Amino acid sequence: MTANEIPTLPLGSTGMDITRVGFGSWAVAGGDWRFGWGATDDTDSVAAIRHAVESGVNWIDTAAVYGLGHSEELVGKAIADLPAADRPFVFTKAGLVWDPEDRLAAPRRVMAPASVRRELEDSLRRLDVERIDLYQVHWPDTGESLEYAGDGTGAVSPRATPLEEYWQVMADLKAEGKVRAIGLSNHSVEQLAAAERIAHVDAIQPPFSALNRSAAAEIAWAHGHGTGVIAYSPLQSGLLTGAFSAQRVAGLPAGDWRAAHADFTSGLTANLRVADALRPIAARHGVSVAEVAIAWVLAWPGVTGAIVGARRREQVDGWLGAGAVRLSAADVAEVAEAVTAAGAGTGPVRP
Repeated sequence: MTANEIPTLPLGSTGMDITRVGFGSWAVAGGDWRFGWGATDDTDSVAAIRHAVESGVNWIDTAAVYGLGHSEELVGKAIADLPAADRPFVFTKAGLVWDPEDRLAAPRRVMAPASVRRELEDSLRRLDVERIDLYQVHWPDTGESLEYAGDGTGAVSPRATPLEEYWQVMADLKAEGKVRAIGLSNHSVEQLAAAERIAHVDAIQPPFSALNRSAAAEIAWAHGHGTGVIAYSPLQSGLLTGAFSAQRVAGLPAGDWRAAHADFTSGLTANLRVADALRPIAARHGVSVAEVAIAWVLAWPGVTGAIVGARRREQVDGWLGAGAVRLSAADVAEVAEAVTAAGAGTGPVRP
């Protein structure tokens, strides 16, 4: 597949036209932190990023917390010597602050103004760019650990920064020219509406796949407000690639967060049933199972693009063509039937 063959869509009103698949750089960040994917090879990671860009993918999504800064460093290295005309858009995120003395501790959700500005400068340095194309709030600020589930009362820590305050800071950064566009990841419809009253939400980044449809309402909100949508985990962390089995899950290496996650433990059987149901659709279209899973996400009204990860260049080739796959109504119905029969995930089963 070449650049001319990867369709593009406008990312909301940002002025950026992005390819329908983008490179996600969480998995390349290494395994020596709380949410790592196991050991990685930096040379392979940079090669995978370069291969995606050279194949026509025109945006990369990363975050400061991925590898505790390492992912951004790898992205910066991968694009450093590219001519300006060939450079991809670079999207990153703020709001998860880690303890440098304990790499395995869960990061805290922090969006205090001074912290955000400090994170931005650190990201600009690691990425070696003068401006971030899309700067996103990774999670709503709770002032607590990313894994903190609350006390059941709905109370928010007194350390938390109100959304109105941190979204104003993001709008200020855009006005100052430090970032081109601003977005929200993992925020509810109510939070999106509150942010929109302060400054336009240029883009959102929700999790979305055939196995996790819980963000359908947020996508619908974005569709109605001229807001771009870049969906993450369209392959549900690899489960919808067609390459997983119970045996492979049992052999996940130390340092891979997936080994203890419900999707790979209690929910594994149902999830693999859905992945298997994608095989005949993939065969009919002459594409990979992964490309069908991504195409299903891209068929959802309002979705601009999907973020797909890879640790090696051959993995990129397994999903590169997803943006050009057009599922029929019968294909979509077949996926809906499989999801319903397996009882996988929650939310609507078809667009």
